Amino acid sequence: MGFSGYFTAAAIAGAFLFAPSGHAKVIDQGEGGFTVAHTAQVAATPADVWKMLRMPQNWWSKDHSWSGDAANFWLDSQAGGCFCEKLPDSGSGLGSVQHARIVFAKPDEMLRLSGAFGPLQGEALAGTLTIQIKETPTGSALRFDYVVGGYMRFKVADIAPAVDAVIGEQLAGLAKALGGALPPTRDEKAAAEAAKKTVTETPPEKDEPGLDAAVADLVAEEPEPRR
Repeated sequence: MGFSGYFTAAAIAGAFLFAPSGHAKVIDQGEGGFTVAHTAQVAATPADVWKMLRMPQNWWSKDHSWSGDAANFWLDSQAGGCFCEKLPDSGSGLGSVQHARIVFAKPDEMLRLSGAFGPLQGEALAGTLTIQIKETPTGSALRFDYVVGGYMRFKVADIAPAVDAVIGEQLAGLAKALGGALPPTRDEKAAAEAAKKTVTETPPEKDEPGLDAAVADLVAEEPEPRR
């Protein structure tokens, strides 16, 4: 399946149904955009992760390409470089797609790309994907953050979970290419449970009157003019 058919109603529903449990990380959303984040750990050195990052043809899913073939991806990992894709010659010559542009590259630590992926490219949107690598005692910790903002014809509540599923799939592909994601440690599980417990035990904040309500009160209390 290419990008062109991904964000149909059925596919958006599928993003909810088939996203791996615990991987739905829409961490923020509003009328103007949203943020998704995913993490994983692998038994590979930061240098090996960086080397693999530079070969998206080995880990970025062909299901989220325009050509249907991951072999057509390439990435120039210098600032200003392109994460691009070749489009096969259909009789009129070769085509190409720019998925994103590299805006920050620090080998073995961070790669940041600017681009609205897939059908988001056809909207008035800016998207920033930050890929962080951190050395751990067992290999490397990876984090993908994708921030999207601007005007679009999609509803944020519908599109954010679908984009989240796509970004999570790419991190899973990267982890698989590096030998597979490591299971969370006992300490990580305990920290996650503690965070979950804190959220459930924290009482909701009381709604404070907004500016509009305050202005309405002032207008309502305005004294009548003297006769």
